[in-house]
Amino acid sequence: MDHASTTPLRPEVLAAMLPFLGEEFGNPSSLHYFGRRPHEALEQARASVASLINAKAEEVFFTSGATEANNWAIKGVAAAARHRPAHVITSAIEHYSVLHAVKTLQRQGARVTFLPVDRYGLVSPRSVAEAIDDDTALITLTHASNEIGTIEPVAEVAEIARAHKVPLHIDATQTIGNVPTDVAALGVDLATLAGHQFYGPKGTGALFVRKGTRLLPLLEGGLQESGRRAGTENVAGIVGLGRAAELAAAEVQQRAERLSVLRDRLREGLEARIPDLAFTGHPTQRLPGHVSLCIHYVEGESVLLMLDAKGIAAASGSSCTSRALKSSHVLEALGLEPGLANGSAMFSLGDGNTAEDVDYLLEVMPPIVERLRAMSPLRPGGN
Repeated sequence: MDHASTTPLRPEVLAAMLPFLGEEFGNPSSLHYFGRRPHEALEQARASVASLINAKAEEVFFTSGATEANNWAIKGVAAAARHRPAHVITSAIEHYSVLHAVKTLQRQGARVTFLPVDRYGLVSPRSVAEAIDDDTALITLTHASNEIGTIEPVAEVAEIARAHKVPLHIDATQTIGNVPTDVAALGVDLATLAGHQFYGPKGTGALFVRKGTRLLPLLEGGLQESGRRAGTENVAGIVGLGRAAELAAAEVQQRAERLSVLRDRLREGLEARIPDLAFTGHPTQRLPGHVSLCIHYVEGESVLLMLDAKGIAAASGSSCTSRALKSSHVLEALGLEPGLANGSAMFSLGDGNTAEDVDYLLEVMPPIVERLRAMSPLRPGGN
């Protein structure tokens, strides 16, 4: 129940990759026989990813994952900005691959506006409009938070961005492949995706760059990816990403519908069985398989360890910070006090989960919380 951190590799994806880990070993940039098949497979994967998000194939550029794609979008657009110092607008609840990238720009002289969010984690489109000025080079926002599941009003922000001729980048790592995501309908200029979030291989990703968007390379060297992202391509990984995109395109609507039912079953069950829970994120405008909450009077990590002993894998915020032993910046941005934020738990369901899994969690978790609360000095009347 931690699909927000990664998803298992589909057997169909592994089967598509295997030839390119063996006999089809050629470099796709080579003009001879050994490079021909890898080149064709790479371009087929590009077309498959483009089809998944309703983009043109020439607008899809492969990366090593979402972190590189986010860094490239942010630093590449800022470097190409006509006005210096560039001004970048983002939110207080972004993934660290966005926050750290914009803070690096800030140290280099850029101005950065960190927009607040409401108690559900939503960015106000009006606050975006008010933050834009003549030097604004980029707006970069998450499409959906991996920690609280809230899906942001991207289409509304995109209208504002277009009116001011400011490019909009979204980190769509959690949405693409899991909910229908149409970059043309959303109106965004750049979008990040990662293969391992929709049953593809780790170490693969892509950046959608709408034609005409000014973007300088992050990695320089050869002429791969139309000269915009140097380095010999991870052909096997890219083929796997393409196959995962094909499967997602055929299944994403049904996936979202099925997981929404399981999500609601889980949330309603927890609410009925465990008192003093504070659910986080928007109640309905959220990822289909995502339930996040804070548990009063206990530490979330203790709950997760005891669930793990019962065979249940869950999370407490982002997998990128789960070992940092500090409270989540996302939960702080929602206005939660640190003691409550430390009681966070997150369940993200995927293709392998069933109603029986949900019911097992609902059976196991209440006595765990009750036991931990009995020992907790934080509970009312506790020692």
